[in-house]
Amino acid sequence: MDRKAAGNRASSFDQELAALSEAVESGAGLPAVARAGARVLDASVALIDRSSAVLAVAAASPDEEAKLLSGGAKVETVELRVAEQLVGELRWRPRGEGESSPALMRMVKTLLALELERSRSGEWASEEAAEDFVRAVLSRQITDRGDILARAAELGADLEGGAGVLIARAYPRTAQEGDWRARVLTLALRSVRAVSSGALAAQGEAHGEGAEVVAIVPEGSEERIARAAEALAGELETELKGFAITVARSRRAGDPVDLHRAGQEARLAANVGEAESARILAFEHTGAYRLLLPAMSEDPAELQRFYGETVEPLVAYDDQYETELLATVEAYLDNDGSVARTAEQLFTHRHTIRYRLERAKELSGHDVTSTEGREKLGLGLKAMRVLGIAAPEGPALEPGAEGGTVPRQQGEPE
Repeated sequence: MDRKAAGNRASSFDQELAALSEAVESGAGLPAVARAGARVLDASVALIDRSSAVLAVAAASPDEEAKLLSGGAKVETVELRVAEQLVGELRWRPRGEGESSPALMRMVKTLLALELERSRSGEWASEEAAEDFVRAVLSRQITDRGDILARAAELGADLEGGAGVLIARAYPRTAQEGDWRARVLTLALRSVRAVSSGALAAQGEAHGEGAEVVAIVPEGSEERIARAAEALAGELETELKGFAITVARSRRAGDPVDLHRAGQEARLAANVGEAESARILAFEHTGAYRLLLPAMSEDPAELQRFYGETVEPLVAYDDQYETELLATVEAYLDNDGSVARTAEQLFTHRHTIRYRLERAKELSGHDVTSTEGREKLGLGLKAMRVLGIAAPEGPALEPGAEGGTVPRQQGEPE
């Protein structure tokens, strides 16, 4: 390359870098900044925020855009951070054969990160304020009716006509990359706001590898709250392929002061629905579980003690040896104490069922074949579900699999 060509290239590069800086400084917006960044890098570029929402794409063609967003060949991804805080990611796919220098890449990353953070900071601040409000109301940190109504109104939610609480849980069946839990929150808000304007949501306590979203839905009727739950389940199922989804809903709280109670109802329904693999479960459809709500809300330690005195020893034994004592007791109760039907359901010999029931009696101190034993173990199972305790997964059935932390003794019934 002669000096003149090199000079022209340097001049063109300086102009492109200046155009990127000007787009950021002038507040031209993310699409313009993305286009300027693409010219500097000589690449197709996509800007994605921390909730996995695509904010801007600069690509030469729809086909190029599809390759970029699907993570096709030659697509590279880097995190965008401001003061160590993740604000999103940059994806790019080079158009030519050349490579950008590390220094140039760092400069472009910094400029794009600052613009993304600036453009989204207002929305993020609003989302964070809504999350703080939802948590405060449902944990009874705010109890004054006027204060609840005023703070909700500041966030765009009118709770005068009543509201319900929804809880959605999503569990990935395959490994996920990036901040996918934030995406679950974004999808949940989008779906419930399509039915109920002013809905507010927060990320709940993650259960294991899953994600939880808790939403306050301002609505004046049970029917509208049910519609919001259906919309939420449908949106998550459509957008989160390969996830197990459970959505629970409370009854409508006519007074915002009762939202704490509604939150407890939704949580009880979520725990039961998850245990029973229900797609959607309303609190009023939880049957006898409803009787345990006061204990869950006011004295969960007592509920935990009852669980400990009934089925917890079976759970611990199943976890240690990867047996099926708990599943056998549950199936026996579901089959009205019939060993034959229990054996048929579990594809197990009747002698094995009797052995397991006797072992359960030794461990728990309760005889499931007696009326009192059935009542206590049945309530213990309900307490376990209301507390959100996962049942053991049972034995590993694949050839060569070693189940449990302690192997079975030779000759021990399975």
